[in-house]
Amino acid sequence: MPRDTFEKGSEPLHVSLVAVPEAVVSTLSGIFDVMNAFAILPIPGRTSPAPPPFRVEIVGLQPGPLQLASRVPVTVQRGISELDETDIIIVPSLLLGPDGWRKGTHPEIVDWVAAMHRRGALLCSACSGLFLLAETGLFDGADATVHFGYARTFEAAFPAVPIRPERVLVVSGRREELITSGASMTWHDLVLYLIGRHAGATAAQAVARFFALQWHQDGLAPYIVFEGRNNHGDVAIQAAQDWVAAHFAVANPLEEMIRSAGLGERTFKRRFTGATGLSPIAYVQRLRVEDAKRRLERTEASVDEISWQVGYEEPAFFRRLFKRVTGLTPGNYRRRFRIPDYARTHG
Repeated sequence: MPRDTFEKGSEPLHVSLVAVPEAVVSTLSGIFDVMNAFAILPIPGRTSPAPPPFRVEIVGLQPGPLQLASRVPVTVQRGISELDETDIIIVPSLLLGPDGWRKGTHPEIVDWVAAMHRRGALLCSACSGLFLLAETGLFDGADATVHFGYARTFEAAFPAVPIRPERVLVVSGRREELITSGASMTWHDLVLYLIGRHAGATAAQAVARFFALQWHQDGLAPYIVFEGRNNHGDVAIQAAQDWVAAHFAVANPLEEMIRSAGLGERTFKRRFTGATGLSPIAYVQRLRVEDAKRRLERTEASVDEISWQVGYEEPAFFRRLFKRVTGLTPGNYRRRFRIPDYARTHG
């Protein structure tokens, strides 16, 4: 039976880092390096190397060289048929093709993951790695997160899994054994969580310092770029969306949207919400906030001026709305996402 904690003097917890051809090399290699780095960590006061809490192996269908999605080869160290048990399974980011995720591509790995879970293993995904884990059915009804860019594709493929793409890390399951991290670099949060859970907060802090990793404590909402849903097939609503995309800053845009759709007000509101998932007013607000984000990133305009430019005469209301949508104040957003001076081009 796999162990849930690492105790001093015991064997390291075995981590199976799953390699499939769709895997992204940066996530896979980053997780491998960080979780295997305890022998080189400079922890103050330590006079000898501490026993490593993890033993990370790259596992796959069979041992040997495997070319990943970015056409960089890695070596699969152990075939899954050789592993009767493991403590932690991690599926790294996967690169989806233009047709999305093809279910049934890796049935042997899916069956092995399910068998290891029955024997007590934790199941973890980084970013889009959830697509492979979700095929086990073990995440049905359990909250999870996935890269926000793949959220709609995932919802269509696995409607039984409730996803929270704005969340950095989600821990679910009766034993808190289903662990998912969100977009791209949130594998940092996944690794730090696992280290903190199994080796303690001091170890997690040491790793974070050594690799300059940061917890994404503000969530992923500030990173999400709003794109209105437009695959609904409602021509009248699409006409309104097309109009407001270019005119969201005008006063009273709702009246013009209704006029462009050629519908009565109540009918328009009902059909717009059904088609896009947002009320017309909420849709306009998201467009305005998205434009404000670009202005905060790329211009020197004051927050009050940007508020007026995107359609709000009351800066206080704009500030409250911006914080509600992104999780950050306009000023904090600008500090977070502006290109720093040292990275700007000159001359």
